[in-house]
Amino acid sequence: MRADQPGTTEAGALSGIVVADFGRVLAGPYMTMLLADLGADVIKIERPGSGDDTRAWGPPFADGEATYFLGVNRNKRSVALDLADPEDLAAARAIVDRADVLVENFRPGTMEKLGLGYEDVRAGNPGLVYCSVTGFGTEEGARLPGYDLLVQAMGGLMSVTGEPDGPGTKAGVALVDVITGLHAGLGVLAALRHRERTGEGQRVEVSLLSSLLSALTNQAAAHLGAGVVPLAMGNRHPSIAPYEVFEAQDRPLILAVGNDRQFRSLCAGLGLPELADDTRFATNSARVAHREELVTALAGPLGTRTADRWFEELTAAGVPCGPINDLAAAFDLADRLGLAPRVPESAAGPGQVAHPVRLGATPPSYRAAPPRLGEHTEDLLSSLGLGRARAVGARNP
Repeated sequence: MRADQPGTTEAGALSGIVVADFGRVLAGPYMTMLLADLGADVIKIERPGSGDDTRAWGPPFADGEATYFLGVNRNKRSVALDLADPEDLAAARAIVDRADVLVENFRPGTMEKLGLGYEDVRAGNPGLVYCSVTGFGTEEGARLPGYDLLVQAMGGLMSVTGEPDGPGTKAGVALVDVITGLHAGLGVLAALRHRERTGEGQRVEVSLLSSLLSALTNQAAAHLGAGVVPLAMGNRHPSIAPYEVFEAQDRPLILAVGNDRQFRSLCAGLGLPELADDTRFATNSARVAHREELVTALAGPLGTRTADRWFEELTAAGVPCGPINDLAAAFDLADRLGLAPRVPESAAGPGQVAHPVRLGATPPSYRAAPPRLGEHTEDLLSSLGLGRARAVGARNP
């Protein structure tokens, strides 16, 4: 059940690592897909009949399947097991006993009730890295449901997103789930390194709330270090100016001027070199203090040319700027820049975003499309010597 099994590759950095994936929806599945791209053999354990919730989260659909599910489940094997059935639960335990990593995001206490908690399984598999993803932790927060939108709201992200004096605004994707998946992956890799040195596994715990608070970075530091309670500023930055949206002749343009040298280049490019020596604008701190005067001074000249024209001219002058792209334009940009953002459809099914990490010696690979529900149940249980073939689940429409 290691590198010789379907879904693994000897070339991958994580070849030989078996992941028992009890994760559902986004944080866990996103993390385990990234591990699978790097060569891990990820066994996705799903409910018979329905599977991962995201199999039904559509439209949109591609080839009859929800794109939400397809986007985070390639390179995995699906095993349909009813954990309320003793025989299926025993099969799940057999998978766990042979795994290197277990990932789960059930409500705290669920795995313990099933006899699959960390203390339950570590005796039979002392090298197991056991990763639990929760919404609000395992103590007082265990009773709270871990939905991304709730954490964006309760964790402060919505309070600093959106227009001033407007309602809190969520990010356009389930950003907290994604951030948590990345933190969980980092924890798993650190635990695997520890196991390599000592032979000992350990428990890894990651919560959506803790991950968000960490990801708030400068806003969190402003609060903890200076007692500031940041508020929403629209597209402005609390500590940098000009760093916001301006109206070009035809559409919005972003300026992201991060230092005094870039500001001087901006002023020269706009034909306003005197602004760079104005005491109100000569330093970043001064520009932040006089933000409104600065915006007024820049708005007129920026409205005289198209966003694409300014992008070409100001970028050439070393000024960070660019238009607000939709996703089609964003992928086209990545294509033009040679970032190869798309997985060839023949490699992993329709509409797959490439793994973002490039490795020179052990690059990510795309070996299999997201699995049909229960697609690998029969073969996997047979390989475990359980002697019971299970029906292969059908794809959800």
